Amino acid sequence: MSGRVLAIAGSDSGGGAGIQADIKTITMLGGYAATAVTAVTVQDTHTVHAIHAVPPDLVAAQIRVVLDDIGADAVKIGMLGDAATIGAVADALFGYAGPVVLDPVMVAKGGATLLAADAVEALVARLLPVAAVVTPNVPELEALTGADIADEADLLLAAQELLGSGPAAVLAKGGHLEGAEVTDWLVSRNGHRRFASPRVATRHTHGTGCTLASAIAAGLALGLALEQAVNRARTYVVRAIAAAPGLGSGHGPLGHGWPLAAGHDQG
Repeated sequence: MSGRVLAIAGSDSGGGAGIQADIKTITMLGGYAATAVTAVTVQDTHTVHAIHAVPPDLVAAQIRVVLDDIGADAVKIGMLGDAATIGAVADALFGYAGPVVLDPVMVAKGGATLLAADAVEALVARLLPVAAVVTPNVPELEALTGADIADEADLLLAAQELLGSGPAAVLAKGGHLEGAEVTDWLVSRNGHRRFASPRVATRHTHGTGCTLASAIAAGLALGLALEQAVNRARTYVVRAIAAAPGLGSGHGPLGHGWPLAAGHDQG
């Protein structure tokens, strides 16, 4: 496996999330990052100030030329924005046989809406069925299932419900729940596994979802089994949060380059 990952997502001018986080993460974890940009955002550590969507046909064209020439051992999908872009991405990926990691990006860390309300149905119909794993946080999981999630038991039940919509697996992220630990549940038709790590008290968490999904995709592209890829990705994110450089006065970016500083091989 050569570790080629095609990241389909929006651009974050602040560099903490989106395509920028994807490229950093995939590279640090030993993969090769190619991209299809879905939107250009004007973004800092506080909020998304403006969004300029890339035309759907141009998004699809980026995907096709990368797959036709460079190829991809895994695909990571992040911000899509609207139903037309979702349809274009699904059409461009038709026939792609590798694993797809779907991060159902709906709301930015600062609260800005990143997915139109009428696009949720398109996401469920067109992209969930092709996902090797979908990685919703609590608000996203509630939006996708209609469930109210107040605790870890609710999180697991909602993940099992979402599994019925077609993905091969669901990684339900519990970071929005209260508690000293951050608990995620990986649910598939073969069973479920709980992942937990101590909660890091910090405001520097911008891009954690993008980073986790890209890290999982990098692991899958390198031939890891899904549980191995998730475990490795979570470790990378936890260390990146702890290594955050403290930039900005809002939700700051992660320290994606921590393996270089630690002299640590993530391959």
